[in-house]
Amino acid sequence: MDIKKVSTEILDKNKWWEYKKDTIVRSDGTPGEYSYTETPGNVLVIPVLDDGRLVLVRQHRYLFDKNSIEFPGGGMNASETPAESAQRELLEESGYVASDLIKVGCFEPSLGVIKDQCHVFIARELSAVSQPQSSPMEKTEVLLRRIDEFEEMIKRGDIWDGQALAAWMMARSLVIGNL
Repeated sequence: MDIKKVSTEILDKNKWWEYKKDTIVRSDGTPGEYSYTETPGNVLVIPVLDDGRLVLVRQHRYLFDKNSIEFPGGGMNASETPAESAQRELLEESGYVASDLIKVGCFEPSLGVIKDQCHVFIARELSAVSQPQSSPMEKTEVLLRRIDEFEEMIKRGDIWDGQALAAWMMARSLVIGNL
């Protein structure tokens, strides 16, 4: 199916995303509109300590009004590479820096409603250099878990963040294979 874009209008914009509306022509020739959000992308980092434990963060998620246990990550700045964003987010959310950062791949977290490519990294050779940076919207608590504990948390539903689940599926064999 070939849908042709005629024009794009930015309906709203802030430092994190743009909300857009495209005027389109559908494959049958009828006119239409398609609304979506677009971001510079995001990163997700799977930090692995020398002893094999994973570094996780617990943060309160406003939209769901509950805590979520996730891997460190967040939005990219337009001026950053994915690796630079990954190092920044790892430090901000966990207080760790990585000497070894391996890109695992990318995926689109929510096809059809947002263009927000997620870049997934494994971080190794970690050093704790600071406390997590908190803000009024994002207070993080660092949790260290063995892989078996983490996977049990998934089974119990304690890990419900879709990006964390998708990234773990992409990186699991690489993490376990290098222990």
